[in-house]
Amino acid sequence: MRLAGPENSVTAEPRARKYKCGLPQPCPEEHLAFRVVSGAANVIGPKICLEDKMLMSSVKDNVGRGLNIALVNGVSGELIEARAFDMWAGDVNDLLKFIRPLHEGTLVFVASYDDPATKMNEETRKLFSDLGSKNVKDLAFRDSWVFVGAKGVQNKSPFEQHVKNSKHTNKYEGWPEALEMEGCVPRRSTAS
Repeated sequence: MRLAGPENSVTAEPRARKYKCGLPQPCPEEHLAFRVVSGAANVIGPKICLEDKMLMSSVKDNVGRGLNIALVNGVSGELIEARAFDMWAGDVNDLLKFIRPLHEGTLVFVASYDDPATKMNEETRKLFSDLGSKNVKDLAFRDSWVFVGAKGVQNKSPFEQHVKNSKHTNKYEGWPEALEMEGCVPRRSTAS
């Protein structure tokens, strides 16, 4: 019996291979694969993945309303600390104490959830701006924001997305859409 027809052809698309953190392609050498997802409204928590390790997620039970921040050693790629800061009812001084003493080369991964900005003050905005953020100055109530920066960067980070909370464009009642950002962040060199 001879088999013919398209179902036996070898041209069927192979299943797309996924790489670290679900990236569509591997990162170059000396780069760390990441995926940062903001929360959706006040329902689905944010996620921060680095090198196929989930640093923050609802499953890990280490996320919360406000800013979810993972600090990572930029040379080794190891997690230093991960914390959530409530920017609606929390104390902004807790956040300042967390990000003020960062060492040169520390990578900072940020994912918003519900409200990232109500308690932000000028110093907070300046610290994030110094880490490479372009959008933190415009961050407002219930905006969605994802950002990867580093202590000691010279330029603005290419890894940042921001969606304004606007009743005309919001995807959810009262909230904009969730943001998802992935990429390859260069490791920091030890000599600096």
